[in-house]
Amino acid sequence: MDHHALIDELNEAQRQAVTAPPQHQLIIAGAGSGKTRVLVHRIAWLHREYHTPPYQILAVTFTNKAANAIKERVEQLLDNAVSGMWLGTFHSICHRLLRMHNEIFGVASGFQVIDSDDQLRLIKGIQKDYQLDDKVYPAKKTQYFISQQKEQGLRAQDCADAQDEFTANLLKVYQRYEQACQASHLVDFDELILKVVETLASNAELKARLQGQFRHILIDEFQDTNFLQYQLVKQLHSPNNTISVVGDDDQSIYSWRGAQVDNILQFAEHFPNVQTIRLEQNYRSSASILNAANGLIAHNNKRLGKNLWTQANSGDKVKVFTAYNEGEEAQYIVDHIQHNVQSDSSYNDHAILYRSNAQSRVIEEHLSRANIPYIVYGGLRFFERAEIKDALAYLRLATNQDDNQAFDRIINTPTRGLGQTSIEKIRLIHQQNNVSLWQASLICLQANSPLSARAQNALRGFMEKINSMREKSHNTGLGEWFEWILQTSDLIAHQHKNDPQQAKNKLENLQELCNAISQFEQDNSSESTSLAAAQFIADVTLDARNPNAKDKQADSSVQLMTLHAAKGLEFNTV
Repeated sequence: MDHHALIDELNEAQRQAVTAPPQHQLIIAGAGSGKTRVLVHRIAWLHREYHTPPYQILAVTFTNKAANAIKERVEQLLDNAVSGMWLGTFHSICHRLLRMHNEIFGVASGFQVIDSDDQLRLIKGIQKDYQLDDKVYPAKKTQYFISQQKEQGLRAQDCADAQDEFTANLLKVYQRYEQACQASHLVDFDELILKVVETLASNAELKARLQGQFRHILIDEFQDTNFLQYQLVKQLHSPNNTISVVGDDDQSIYSWRGAQVDNILQFAEHFPNVQTIRLEQNYRSSASILNAANGLIAHNNKRLGKNLWTQANSGDKVKVFTAYNEGEEAQYIVDHIQHNVQSDSSYNDHAILYRSNAQSRVIEEHLSRANIPYIVYGGLRFFERAEIKDALAYLRLATNQDDNQAFDRIINTPTRGLGQTSIEKIRLIHQQNNVSLWQASLICLQANSPLSARAQNALRGFMEKINSMREKSHNTGLGEWFEWILQTSDLIAHQHKNDPQQAKNKLENLQELCNAISQFEQDNSSESTSLAAAQFIADVTLDARNPNAKDKQADSSVQLMTLHAAKGLEFNTV
């Protein structure tokens, strides 16, 4: 391919960013300025012009969806596959490292990644054991506290001694939480990155190996990186590799979950000889919108500075409507949408954005009265649905019998004659002996068991079922194995019995899960079925962090979401 084909469609600033000699880069990319195009063409340029093998390029994106889109576009541009390139989110990249070097990182080969819901269940259980009042210690706030410590690179023993009883109890829960995760071979989202950062800090050989491998590191949405992610970037940097960061300090909207805009503001101070390039030509919005946005953003106190412009026409003026109350506001929105639809527009061209989810209620009421179809982003996504999580819990437990969260979820789903009293006795032995719930159950099947004969029989039947699932994995593929698990677990019959009205939808969801697992098996090779299962579970858990998966219903509906959820999306009318 003629190298001109890689740059002919770029504007001057984009071309400068793409064709620059290998060096540290700070690319300030305004909204709609083509930053993804620059990333795609830069990767292709490094590969084609500097003969960089794909495995020596590390590209970090905000979502796995964005990573897949970049990979596809690079391959289309080069007309060639780029297998082996490291492309994904910080979490997925670190997950890949942990899988490849699990012994070096000190994690079990079959470790499981837990999502925020399972993490919350675990924290609730620990706080219950410590008899902490959930009104004084809401589990979600404890979860946030633990995440904050990890994002600062702090283990429970690293935190300063608490000056008050409240913080002391939070640290006590954090310490017990770490022990529980280690015992069950569970890794949460923050742990994925923290484990890598800690190990690279202490293992010079691995650090040097990764620094040598990744000759070029490119990071998207750099304004949204947190302290721990920035530490990882610094660990991977060496005098022999280059780091290019793309971002916009004016688009930093995630400080509430740890993002530090200073990472991009001070990047040029932390790395030598940084080339700064500003992408200021906007391809998305009209001049009226850009002028309004520039006028507002100019009041920001700390910014690197840029001025978005466009060759597009001025377009409609930005409209400001001051409503008397939320009802009048909602009615104005409904009238506006109805007028547009009558004038050859579609419902799905419209997005209604608000600061918090609670503000959607009045808007939803007015949309319903006007018979306008709508969809609210932020509801339960596919892998968050109860029937899906139940099915995956069987897969998790068959893969890792010490997975306490999976055990706790399905020990009595479907019901099998194990009452809450019996389950509490198992939990008590689990706590007293500091063993997994599975090991505690084995103790309960021995002589002098605290369980009744009936409960013992029910528990034995459950454990034999899980053991048979585990055995089955040795002589079958992942897709076939999961379908067999689904039948053996009695979850299908459970849906008919438990919720007949919703059974059809739930069974369709379970079938779709089977399809997803079969497709995963086709697309991925693995040493064993159990390792393939662990990889699948980790992938869907990481993907569940991305809130912008498109729902089929959205194709014909007005779309409602928070401003944060709207990041990265585009709509005709907002």
